[in-house]
Amino acid sequence: MKIATTPPPPYYAVIFTNLLRNDQEGYIEMAELMETLVIKQKGYLGHESVRDCLGITVSYWESIDDIKAWKMQSEHLIAQKMGVEKWYSQFKTRICKVERDYEFCF
Repeated sequence: MKIATTPPPPYYAVIFTNLLRNDQEGYIEMAELMETLVIKQKGYLGHESVRDCLGITVSYWESIDDIKAWKMQSEHLIAQKMGVEKWYSQFKTRICKVERDYEFCF
């Protein structure tokens, strides 16, 4: 696991927080497909994802238009539909403009 490398601000972050239902059949495979596809998407800068009971994925983007294009990507639309119908009991998406960041590396 590593922290995503991002350019100097400004850029955008999409924070996707979710709770899974008990039926997770096909979820891991779809998540792996989404990861394979998102890295090819125009404007994608990186992401970080963790899951315990609560899942949180933060993806980073050059622009709002790039985020909109990813939301409408055909396989991503299928994943979103499956998430609502089968995998998630609850989710929330937040879109933020990153105006400042700093880091520490050991």
